[in-house]
Amino acid sequence: MRERLTDGLYGLGWSAVKTLPEPAARTLGRTVADLAWRRRGKGVQRLEANLARVVPDADPERLRALSRAGMRSYLRYWMESFRLPAWSKDRIRGGFDPEDVHYLVEGLAAGRGVILALPHMGNYDLAGAWVTTTLETPFTTVAERLKPETLYDRFVAYREGLGMEVLPHTGAAAFGTLARRLRAGGLVCLVADRDLSARGVEVEFFGEKTRMPAGPAMLAQQTGALLLPVTLWYDDSPVMHGRVHPPIGIPEGDGRAYRTGVMTQALADAYASGIAEHPEDWHMLQRLWLADLVPRRDADGAGAAPGELPGTPGPGELPGIPGPGGLPGAAGAAETPGTETP
Repeated sequence: MRERLTDGLYGLGWSAVKTLPEPAARTLGRTVADLAWRRRGKGVQRLEANLARVVPDADPERLRALSRAGMRSYLRYWMESFRLPAWSKDRIRGGFDPEDVHYLVEGLAAGRGVILALPHMGNYDLAGAWVTTTLETPFTTVAERLKPETLYDRFVAYREGLGMEVLPHTGAAAFGTLARRLRAGGLVCLVADRDLSARGVEVEFFGEKTRMPAGPAMLAQQTGALLLPVTLWYDDSPVMHGRVHPPIGIPEGDGRAYRTGVMTQALADAYASGIAEHPEDWHMLQRLWLADLVPRRDADGAGAAPGELPGTPGPGELPGIPGPGGLPGAAGAAETPGTETP
């Protein structure tokens, strides 16, 4: 029943919201965001806790203001995503204004393959649609299967309709396909600021330890592809903004683990620079830092259920919505892509 309800809600969103005039959709998104923010559910509380690390000098009043802006940004993402299939090519081209996109264009022109690695910021679907429309460049990403299957199928069909190739998240098989696309000079886009497997690369992020997926760094090493961090943000206009950061090189040094660690830390640093400038557009409503992922004990002294990653969002933390920009889940270093889909 819950799965059918979740699928039905998404279906209603795509069918109803995309028919609204754009001002009405924006107003609806703000209204839903403000309602969720006033309820102060677990997602909003976790967002504020995460923002407290990003803006450590913020007092409670500023954190509340940031979390409200964050929820509005999060719902703007959803309203845009529901409406994207109805946008014209001109609307897509005018809806995103990236800086330093020459890194991407030059990398593709060189024929070496390019990996775009993003944190949970802004609207990855819009950025992806801009790439396929404005640059006329298809790209490949991965998506973890989720239940109900009909919901997974909706997401895949939606993204394929925007010009993306979506691979099922099947560990080594997906990694191999991504590597082939890159060796052929193609483009791969991966969301890579949160590792859900407990086997990712440990990095320093806003002064504390967390884990991030190894996949982008490992793909770059194996294929020679250019690895480019990207950050996204909104302002008060209808246009989303973004920045393609300088390439992350493969460091000198023995051992793939060492090189992967250095490159993943460089990704984390690029993400942090963008998030610090636009904290309200980082849609992280889940636990991220290792200090928050310590298994919690219930009243009977029992730990988390087998196979459960402590700190992942549970039922009721924003009704059944997967992580912004994509489907939930990420493989770790052992499963290699180690990334979420944008």
